[in-house]
Amino acid sequence: MPVPWFLLSLALGRSPIVLSLERLVGPQDATHCSPGLSCHLWDSDILCLPGDIVPAPGPVLAPTHLQTELVLRCRKETYCDLCVRVAVHLAVHGHWEEPEDEEKFGGAADSGVEEPRNASLQAQVVLSFQAYPTARCVLLEVQVPAALVQFGQSVGSVVYDCFEAALGSEVRIWSYTQPRYEKELNLTQQLPALPWLNVSADGDNVHLVLNVSEEQHFGLSLYWNQVQGPPKPRWHKNLTGPQIITLNHTDLVPCLCIQVWPLEPDSVRTNICPFREDPRAHQNLWRAARLRLLTLQSWLLDAPCSLPAEAALCWQAPGGDPCQPLVPPLSWENVTVDKVLEFPLLKVHPNLCVQVNSWEKLQLQKCLWADSLGPLKDDVLLLETRGPQDNRSLCALEPSGCTSLPSKASTRAARLGEYLLQDLQSGQCLQLWDDDLGALWACPMDKYIHKRWALLWLACLLFAAALSLILLLKKDHAKAAARGRAALLLYSADDSDFERLVGALASALCQLPLRVAVDLWSRREMSAQGPVAWFHAQRRQTLQEGGVVVLLFSPGAVALCSEWLQEGVSAPGAHGPHDAFRASLSCVLPDFLQGRALGRYVGACFDRLLHPDSVPALFRTVPVFSLPSQLPDFLGALQQPRAPRPGRLQERAEQVSRALQPALDSYFHPPGTPAPGRGLGPGAGDGT
Repeated sequence: MPVPWFLLSLALGRSPIVLSLERLVGPQDATHCSPGLSCHLWDSDILCLPGDIVPAPGPVLAPTHLQTELVLRCRKETYCDLCVRVAVHLAVHGHWEEPEDEEKFGGAADSGVEEPRNASLQAQVVLSFQAYPTARCVLLEVQVPAALVQFGQSVGSVVYDCFEAALGSEVRIWSYTQPRYEKELNLTQQLPALPWLNVSADGDNVHLVLNVSEEQHFGLSLYWNQVQGPPKPRWHKNLTGPQIITLNHTDLVPCLCIQVWPLEPDSVRTNICPFREDPRAHQNLWRAARLRLLTLQSWLLDAPCSLPAEAALCWQAPGGDPCQPLVPPLSWENVTVDKVLEFPLLKVHPNLCVQVNSWEKLQLQKCLWADSLGPLKDDVLLLETRGPQDNRSLCALEPSGCTSLPSKASTRAARLGEYLLQDLQSGQCLQLWDDDLGALWACPMDKYIHKRWALLWLACLLFAAALSLILLLKKDHAKAAARGRAALLLYSADDSDFERLVGALASALCQLPLRVAVDLWSRREMSAQGPVAWFHAQRRQTLQEGGVVVLLFSPGAVALCSEWLQEGVSAPGAHGPHDAFRASLSCVLPDFLQGRALGRYVGACFDRLLHPDSVPALFRTVPVFSLPSQLPDFLGALQQPRAPRPGRLQERAEQVSRALQPALDSYFHPPGTPAPGRGLGPGAGDGT
């Protein structure tokens, strides 16, 4: 029947011509031949081994020409595949040999070549078809009547229906006859291509560009093509063209194929496998391959595609040394993907591992039995080799090689050689494998380890580590005590005189075992970071070290806090480059509102400048001290939780008071002004 326009566009490009393909119904293969000949499909799936060419003594049929034709094989009404029909043209070559007597003539008849007047000429035609990823060979039997046998002349042809293939693929067909005359006849053919499908790479992605018309509805699926078994579907969608499908490069494997077909009756499904030569696809295939243990005696290689691989056992000793292959005495075994494989083991051992090679390169290695039998053991593997007259030799497998036993070498197995041989004779070693050529034995080494000395050394090491840790902790404690507790001092920069007073207080506190941070001493850092970032960094460091944040209240600070509490936003005015107090309110207030301030914050104010009751009630949830009258209590709060003795605390308070007094006098009685100097803020003290 006529092929749909969509198929013509696939096969012939954008300028299709009128074309019809014969339609075959059903999956069965068939054969037919020229008139006068008789033919029979003997086997549709034989081993593709041409063998050696042995010239026949008499006339034989030989292929002279191969001819192909595209047809459609439809298993269902809407499911058709492209198929290649092969016609083999035959001719007679060679001559009859005149028999000298009846016995010789009978011998010729027995060989299948008889005199023309008595028998026909028979031959077997072998057809081989190769198209990635499959290869098939079929056997046809042809019989030519004696009347048609003319030496050197064509006798007709035999036709085989058919070899399935995909558009765009390259196929190779070769044929020969038995008995043989000459070498086989070869034909390589490129099937119609797919000009509408492009595969392009873009970094880590691969794009499938399907350039079909906007009206065309088609199905698209991705699948893993399996040499054995049905394909494994990966992705399927019904689409409308044109389309660009993006694939990640990690999804590419050599057997990843694309199937596309128009969503219309009698549509042909086109299959292509564009990644079979892609180096990334082969790398991904080995990354996706896995060794899987089924039972203690069987395992398999799990991979998306078929792999040319072989496997062998190896012995993995603890310590990170390379796994040593057991070849010989065991040999490499061919591996088929998803097919169960067994090694002839009597017993299994966690140190036995499987290595998988491809083209003599190690690709996979896994100690399968370690998953079920536990971690690697400190056992030594003995290889027993048996020779004629019951001679045998033993060697111990070590990283340096196989050490003969007994031996005077300096390896561990050589030093313990006599004991290992005694263990082997007394049955203390586990036999892993045995045949006529040798055996494998796993001998435990635990009893040769001086456990008591090891435990004593371990105890000594633990004691030394504990002592070092104690000394380190004491050293850190002494260092922290010498450095003192961290204190972050926050204040409102009401004026320059008040800032000098704050600086005097910070300097006096530094004389104690306190580490004081104040923005007066970090102006350059604040200008670079901004007041908000500087405050957050200082607050986080202070609290992480177990320090305390000191809120030094002044009339300006009280006003800022009140505005924040009333409006819920920052007080008017942009943050100045050094205004740390205004910047800190957005972080300090949540600590007080959520009850996290106690133990982390303390408040303070100066006696003659502000009364503690003037501080907003929210901030009085932590102690607020008036300075210098309450200096001992203030210093005690700063030095918690390890406060000094009361006498020592009083001495420090007097020391701070003496250092602070000149600054207080200068602030409240500036030179050239009568006492009392400055007016007091709201709720200030009575001047005492």
